[in-house]
Amino acid sequence: MKDGDVSLILKNVTINDTGTYECVVIPEGGGSSKPVSIIYLHVDPPDQKNITAESGEKIVTLPCLTPNNNNIVVKWNRTDLGDEYVLYYRDEQFDSDNQHPSFKNRVDLQDKQLKDGDVSLILKNVTINDTGIYKCHVVQGVRQPLKLISIIYLHVVPPGQPGGDTEDGEKEGGSVRLKVGLSVSAVLLVAAVVGFFIYRKHEKNKELRAVPDSC
Repeated sequence: MKDGDVSLILKNVTINDTGTYECVVIPEGGGSSKPVSIIYLHVDPPDQKNITAESGEKIVTLPCLTPNNNNIVVKWNRTDLGDEYVLYYRDEQFDSDNQHPSFKNRVDLQDKQLKDGDVSLILKNVTINDTGIYKCHVVQGVRQPLKLISIIYLHVVPPGQPGGDTEDGEKEGGSVRLKVGLSVSAVLLVAAVVGFFIYRKHEKNKELRAVPDSC
């Protein structure tokens, strides 16, 4: 501490590190402690994950892992549902009072005992309408606020189209271009054949006109 730098180095940062930090020092030679700085650290959740599923799939899992197992409330919502939620779990049971009707009897938790920090969402009988941005929140400890843990964009595509616009969209466009190319080639081929026969007929007529009349 010879240069007066008492900065804190925080390693392996997690969502739970969000909070107000106060740096307090005691001057050399004793005396009362003095606050030097107060810093509010806000830790954002990991980058949004993208998951693609096919309509009709029996089960799709949206992952949400917390760094510890002291979760007492789990809430999954979707950004376009307003005040209604996808799943709400508290007091060791599901609360369906304000659950969006489309998710009733279709969602579950990976671990309802919440013992290992895995609060992933299980979505059953997937449909196109399930496409959207899902957010996972938890409450860790009594009188603690909801904390955002993960954000997931679920893209549901029609059956037989895995990958959606990012993959099959390009492939589909390639197929369309291929079909157009084949159609143009077929037209050119027919035109060439017709032109060849017209040319042959024209040449034959020229030969007939060039032969002297023996009569």
